[in-house]
Amino acid sequence: MTVTMPRGLSVSETAERTGLTTDTLRYYERIGLIDPVPRSSAGHRVYGEAQLEQVSFVLLLRNTGMPIRDMLRYARLRREGEHTAALRRALLESHRERLHAQVRELESSIRFLDVKIDRYGDVEHCSAAPG
Repeated sequence: MTVTMPRGLSVSETAERTGLTTDTLRYYERIGLIDPVPRSSAGHRVYGEAQLEQVSFVLLLRNTGMPIRDMLRYARLRREGEHTAALRRALLESHRERLHAQVRELESSIRFLDVKIDRYGDVEHCSAAPG
């Protein structure tokens, strides 16, 4: 008996393509971060374009440091429909503001390091001068 795979990617292929583990993909589905993934007649997950887009978006949010509880809230709101667009936008805007604050803190830290590095350059220059 031959089992035909519907068009799409297996969980292993999706893991390879996204850089996530198969366990992480299954976990994201189990907790509701991504919608339930369609199954083949043999019960294997088959990731299509819609699922890959969801996984990519989750990766983007994860890479920005968004807490999983906020990602779950966003996913829940998305599933509730278009009438939640304003709430989803507000959630993303709030996260963006947190990121901007982090960038400002990092820029301040970099300026401090630049001053410190310049001082070491001055010390090295003075100690290398013939005396």
